[in-house]
Amino acid sequence: MLVCGATAARVSLAFRRQNGGSLIEMAFVGGTVVTILMALMQVSLALFSYDYVSNAARTASRYAMVRGADSCTNTPNLSNCNATAAEIQSYVQGLNYPGIDSANLTVTTTWLSASSTTPTTWTACADQCNAPGNQVKVVVSYPFPFDIPFLSQSTLTMTSTSQMIIAQ
Repeated sequence: MLVCGATAARVSLAFRRQNGGSLIEMAFVGGTVVTILMALMQVSLALFSYDYVSNAARTASRYAMVRGADSCTNTPNLSNCNATAAEIQSYVQGLNYPGIDSANLTVTTTWLSASSTTPTTWTACADQCNAPGNQVKVVVSYPFPFDIPFLSQSTLTMTSTSQMIIAQ
């Protein structure tokens, strides 16, 4: 009987020594799972930011395309006729998407004139040449702070370009 009791004590002692092992394993697995979840959220926010930047560029080029040199004549009730680069930047920064710091947005507007030869080539104007038939090019950039726990923080610059021919 004494042998059985000693064996039971050894088995019980072996189980007691392994009780903390699951706690340590849980700490490693939990840290890994939290890091993966945070990375997934950061990638989702980055995709949202890129979608915003591309949509903002497209919306800004449409805004500029409708507000060309003849826009006040063709549409008398249109606001901000003959839109300038500053007005286009102000328009994009006023879109106010959630999670986007509009003060960090960079909007660059360029007007291009069409050549008279075929195929048509586009050259940048020295000044704002927003007559119908010319082209407006809007580039929107946004620095996205990409931060995942346990990894170095970096900044991804999201950039999108949109071009449209001025209608009026």
